Amino acid sequence: MTVRTSERGAATRGALLEAAREIFVTRGFAEAGVTDVVSRAGASVGSLYHHFSGKADLYLTLFEEFQSRQTQRTKHAVQAVRGEGESDPMRLFIAGARAYLEGCFDERELAALFLRGDGPPGFEVIMRDRMRQWARRNAALFEDDKGALVVVVTGALAAAVSEVALSDDVAAARRLSEDVLAIIERIPLP
Repeated sequence: MTVRTSERGAATRGALLEAAREIFVTRGFAEAGVTDVVSRAGASVGSLYHHFSGKADLYLTLFEEFQSRQTQRTKHAVQAVRGEGESDPMRLFIAGARAYLEGCFDERELAALFLRGDGPPGFEVIMRDRMRQWARRNAALFEDDKGALVVVVTGALAAAVSEVALSDDVAAARRLSEDVLAIIERIPLP
């Protein structure tokens, strides 16, 4: 009985997240309502509050799960090229960056949702903190104490991510992302 209950709970949680994703993507966070989400999910308001503290929690959970998938994509890509014997920090960065960008292409609507600026109050602080964490990981990869290289490559990649997620022309965004990676790859290491 407990297994079925937990399976049903997991299914309800998943349905709520999927419904929230659809509603947030089409209407934006501000215009989305809890009743819209539960109606689309075929769930009750009580079940939403059983799994989440509210609309902002749904949004933040979608963000964290997206970031988790992106982290796994980049880790696997870097591990794969390391497994082939690559140790050049720039080539490792490019492998991870390419995987991250591919994840943005694969989940464009969700990536765009987080970049549009229509999130819960305080989300911009979460995004800034995430960017700082990313820059620190890049600094460790490049062993760049001064940080100039990290600022350049992280900033360039962030701009490419924004272009990929928000562009109406996917083919042009794909070309731009490859061009950005090619330029970054030519930056000499300090």
